Amino acid sequence: MDRERELRDLEILARWLDSRFRMPGTNIRFGLDAIIGLVPGIGDGLLAIPSGYIVMRAHRMGAPKSVLVRMGLNVGIDFLIGVVPVIGDLFDVGFRANQRNVALLRAHFDREPKTSA
Repeated sequence: MDRERELRDLEILARWLDSRFRMPGTNIRFGLDAIIGLVPGIGDGLLAIPSGYIVMRAHRMGAPKSVLVRMGLNVGIDFLIGVVPVIGDLFDVGFRANQRNVALLRAHFDREPKTSA
């Protein structure tokens, strides 16, 4: 799979997790992360799986350690604050760790010099 296609696929996943739905009558967007995170005890743990998948794909795509560390910090922050009842759920709506991570990955590859074939 080419890099651009892979980035688009990760952006779609991140959008589903972080901002796929809109609260009626507002501009507030949320995703499966905010919905599943409402399930006490297991919601936030389950959401670490797709977030970790995005970081793993970044590693396989050749992202440098500095980008992977920043992505890991975003996932960690999202998880740690996400487990706090109510506050964590509100935080999930605004922080959007998965979209941040895909944006970090895209920014890295956009800056990377193109090689001629």
